Amino acid sequence: MERATKQFPILEAELCARYMGVTTPMVNDVLRAMGKLSQTLPETIMPLKDEMKVAGIAFCISGEKSTEQEGEMEKRAKMLEAIGKDTVCVWATGGDNSAAQWGEIMTMAAKSRGCRGAMVDGGVRDTNRVLEQGFPVFCRYRSSSGMLGRFRLTGYQKPVTIGKVTICPGDVMLGDIDGCICIPRDIAYEVLVEAEKIRDNEVEFKKMVDGGIRKFPLLYQMFFSISIDKLDILLYNNYQLLYKREL
Repeated sequence: MERATKQFPILEAELCARYMGVTTPMVNDVLRAMGKLSQTLPETIMPLKDEMKVAGIAFCISGEKSTEQEGEMEKRAKMLEAIGKDTVCVWATGGDNSAAQWGEIMTMAAKSRGCRGAMVDGGVRDTNRVLEQGFPVFCRYRSSSGMLGRFRLTGYQKPVTIGKVTICPGDVMLGDIDGCICIPRDIAYEVLVEAEKIRDNEVEFKKMVDGGIRKFPLLYQMFFSISIDKLDILLYNNYQLLYKREL
């Protein structure tokens, strides 16, 4: 799988900023309607604090359990220097469950490069120091154990797999209280536009519900004929049409 190179019709910084205005459930609903059902990272990867949210371009990092230490610090330094602006560091660890791949120094270095946050399929340490920096970090666990002598960096800016999701450098990552999701770069702008429609439609739909959905017979019938928590794009469009007809 090659690195994604598709250019967006807007700047990456604007794309990331607009993704901050939608939620992972909205994006998930759009991807589902497109037939992409496995874009969420494992449910165990969650924010250090519930209010943390991040959107950015995937900077992929991989590693594995190892006691080898030779050249490790030099490799890490080169990796950190390669991190670009508006990125989210995505760490694939091969299922490590003991070492902390992220910490205070990593946060300081990434933040200085313009990185927006980190999603780690592993551990974090120096938690209080990380939180003090206001840097969004998503992880599986916390540990006082550092990487050196336990885990080593094997590569970066190559596709990685976490759970059922393959993330390519350049894909768009979004994380919030409901977890993390990967949006393939070639459809990231289209997904954003549709997610924004869902967000905007929700405002009107909530007004309708607050005002009493029973006032609109067709809408009432449709609403109670489905058993899903979120309406996908097609249902939203149908609701809009019916809503306009019944006004």
